Amino acid sequence: MIEAKFDSKTLATMNAALDRICEQTQHGERHSVRKRIARQIIRSAEGGKTTLTELIAAGERALNELAPAAK
Repeated sequence: MIEAKFDSKTLATMNAALDRICEQTQHGERHSVRKRIARQIIRSAEGGKTTLTELIAAGERALNELAPAAK
């Protein structure tokens, strides 16, 4: 599970980044949108980029890759 990979501070930052990105998009409550953004945030954290700014940037990249209708 993801909880085993990251400490509690990193997990909290990841959740904050996910929530912030999803609040900014019209369809951020959709599971498919949240899942895609979350995956990109996880990849960023696995790569050592764990600041809120870095995780938000990763989430924004995922959001930009979504089809315009899904945003």
